[in-house]
Amino acid sequence: MSLWLTHPLFIPSLVVGVTILLWATSLLPEFITALLFFTVAMVAKIAPPDVIFGGFASSAFWLVFSGFVLGVAIRKTGLADRAARALSARLTDSWPLMVASVVLLSYALAFVMPSNMGRIALLMPIVAAMAKRAGIADGTRAWYGLALAVGFGTFQLSATILPANVPNLVMSGAAEGSYGIHLNYLPYLLLHTPVLGWLKGALLIVLICWLFPGKPHAPRDLTPPAPMSRAEKRLAWMLAVVLAMWVSESWHGIGPAWTGLAAAVITLLPRVGFINGEEFSSGVNIRTCIYVAGILGLAITVTQTGIGNAVGEALLHVMPLDPEKPFTSFLALTGITTALNFIMTANGVPALYTTLAQSFSDATGFPLLSVIMIQVLGYSTPLLPYQASPIVVAMALGKVPAKPGMTLCLALALATYLVLLPLDYVWFSLLGRL
Repeated sequence: MSLWLTHPLFIPSLVVGVTILLWATSLLPEFITALLFFTVAMVAKIAPPDVIFGGFASSAFWLVFSGFVLGVAIRKTGLADRAARALSARLTDSWPLMVASVVLLSYALAFVMPSNMGRIALLMPIVAAMAKRAGIADGTRAWYGLALAVGFGTFQLSATILPANVPNLVMSGAAEGSYGIHLNYLPYLLLHTPVLGWLKGALLIVLICWLFPGKPHAPRDLTPPAPMSRAEKRLAWMLAVVLAMWVSESWHGIGPAWTGLAAAVITLLPRVGFINGEEFSSGVNIRTCIYVAGILGLAITVTQTGIGNAVGEALLHVMPLDPEKPFTSFLALTGITTALNFIMTANGVPALYTTLAQSFSDATGFPLLSVIMIQVLGYSTPLLPYQASPIVVAMALGKVPAKPGMTLCLALALATYLVLLPLDYVWFSLLGRL
């Protein structure tokens, strides 16, 4: 015990462990836990300041910030209500249809828009306006279900589309940097979409309808919408430019975060923009921004201090990886990803797991590329909301308490591991990947 207390990773592990425990149990508000992590980590000097506060330099943080700003503008100008009017006329006949439409819209948008945070920022005000028109009030279980449909549909299903979320890009970069393996769009889509896209989407719809029942009604307001105002037209054109910049990132090289930030700055400019200082103060959730920065900073700290590598090596030695038992090995590799998700969150898992993939390949006899691909099921299936910052942001925008988010996380994870994991193994086998 005394040897462990003097180990250089003891204090960093203690700080990280307590932070994760507080986020998992919600004993403190999430942003206070993040501030507590920053404070204790700096006082204990477990890592340099640029590592501990690295979340504020992350593109994900600025996507969250710009998403809040754009969301306020979309609601204020009436653009959200206009889009909701067009959708609610067709998609609110029944609760399953309404839930399914939100999930499918979240998934479909991932094919053209590479940012989880950007998609959530655009969709949430539209879905909120659609819910209001269908008679679903804020703070009800039905509204929680719709808000979670945006968050879960956006993050979990987009894992099947290579450029559509951050963990995929981290995995792609790590695979290329470590092994010279370049992941291709269509083979990746074929490998993951049937199980982790279509079937998981169906499971998500069923679970939301069961856990968060609702009774929408057709909108009573049948009057035709008023012509678009000048502000609506200007904002619509700006959003179209932003979307075009996001889609064409590979051509011009400007990241989605910086495109979003530029749009947010324009939105805030006096006389040119769409919202004033008071609307910014009331509409932009700084608490969630701090929380997201804390999650990202924790993941960076875990990687830089060596905690993640130590945990990964330990898991390599205790998990049942055996070439003679391929399904057990498949299950164990998914379990390793799930365990890493607790300490590194989804954005950080691929960076560590991928660097250990050659060892996993040697231990299981699986091809290296298949070992790399197996992690997708694990990091795209969080057990708790804090493990996936897009889900956290969707919950914050929808004012969803921690308990409903945790309930859906655990229910979907249980269904995924019991139903989808065996099917994923069969699909890998049918494609000759194992």
